[in-house]
Amino acid sequence: MTVPVNPLREGLRLARTPDPAAVVIFGGSGDLTSRKLMPALYDLAHLRQLPAAFTIIGAARGAMSDEAFRAEMHDAVAAFSRHRPLNEEVWGSFASRLRYVSTGGTGGYDELKHALEASDAEHGTGGNRLFYLATPPAAYAPIVRSLAQGGAARGGGWSRVVVEKPFGRDLASAHALTEALFEVFLEREIFRIDHYLGKETVQNILVHRFANGIFEPLWNRQYVDHVQITVAESLGVEERAGYYEQAGAIRDIVQNHLLQLLTLVAMEPPAAFDADAVREEKVKVLRALRPVAAADVAARTARGQYGAGFVDGDRVLAYRRELGVAPDSETESYAALVCYVDNWRWEGTPFYLRTGKRLPKRATEITVQFRIAPHQVFSREASAGLEPNALVIRVQPEEGISLKIGAKVPVQGVRIRSVNMDFSYGASFVVDSPDAYETLLLDALRGDATLFTRRDEVEQQWSFIDPIVEGWAAGSAPLGTYDAGTWGPVEADLLLARDGRTWRKP
Repeated sequence: MTVPVNPLREGLRLARTPDPAAVVIFGGSGDLTSRKLMPALYDLAHLRQLPAAFTIIGAARGAMSDEAFRAEMHDAVAAFSRHRPLNEEVWGSFASRLRYVSTGGTGGYDELKHALEASDAEHGTGGNRLFYLATPPAAYAPIVRSLAQGGAARGGGWSRVVVEKPFGRDLASAHALTEALFEVFLEREIFRIDHYLGKETVQNILVHRFANGIFEPLWNRQYVDHVQITVAESLGVEERAGYYEQAGAIRDIVQNHLLQLLTLVAMEPPAAFDADAVREEKVKVLRALRPVAAADVAARTARGQYGAGFVDGDRVLAYRRELGVAPDSETESYAALVCYVDNWRWEGTPFYLRTGKRLPKRATEITVQFRIAPHQVFSREASAGLEPNALVIRVQPEEGISLKIGAKVPVQGVRIRSVNMDFSYGASFVVDSPDAYETLLLDALRGDATLFTRRDEVEQQWSFIDPIVEGWAAGSAPLGTYDAGTWGPVEADLLLARDGRTWRKP
């Protein structure tokens, strides 16, 4: 039977071309622009998904000519675009819409205003403006205020601002940043970006749950034993020690990426696939998270810091020996915690979250482990190789979904072994998955905030994380150590061992 589609319930995520617009990237000479933003915009142009009328203005404090900026971006796109080798014809058309404005001296924002007005006149961008803050967080509020004071924030069309993470470093600073943004922009004009939400497999969590009738009836405490969410990195702090020393794993990954993944796994079905409906259900999950009381910090969390070791066969330094890290640093490079969603669907079901640097491999995955069959009719010898059913959603690097089931080994008699039924993006589709920044930039241009975080989401996340950070600062949970190239400190294993469980190795 074909289910009729109500066009009023289709939501905002339609494949439509965005309105004409000028994109202003603050931090235009920075690493994020070179590695992610400009290649993503070029790839969108290559796929003809940008509007015919658009301009891109790189803005930064340093002086640079338009020609030098274009040459720098040419090299960046050639190196990091997913459409390689670079198509010079596409690049030529794309580069003709690029220019650079220095905001470092007096009158920098006046020049930006003039550049935007020229864009409207020459390229027909219609006063529509997307401002992207690809700068250190301390610059967010000053930039927004300067936009307003210089008259560049509004041009007669729509105006939107994209804010990179971290959005604050605690609840108080996140609230203060939102208030600063509210001086110039409305909530519907603020797009707080978490690039994990732009990944195809992350979006596929919702499709997997809500487009398939076989999983949703099982997606609850009656059938799910527990959930594990892992964000593992093989890299160390690299050149980010200055930032990482202030953030640590809990602010860098847990507060945003991991909690967002948790909401997508745990949320109720939205009334429609649009921004308000989806984000409302995610907020309900965050509000239902059981707080970590001071007395529970040691029992519900673990933290660690990597020592020297081997990753991919190479010897690597300990965290405290990394350039820019204090020799007595107490910053965690690994964090794990057990969460409970206190609602009708998930009461008593643990969600185990972990992230760490210098782990054996780079991998992000979600494991939904189901309860074992209530009565085992096969002998212990026959079912010795049987493991609990598990649904594994691989977010990166090999995107796909795997379902572990029990199957009879083709021998005389009954012998059962666990096998995997695999879905792989690479094998199932002939097109490459778009980069997360392509998806999110295009959505911001369209005004679709479904994959962006709302103010109350961010503040609920910090409300949950702040007591853990405070407990760690007070010494409630010791800072463990682990050798680089291993799966973390023993304290993290104990989190699950207390419940009779173990971490799944990606």
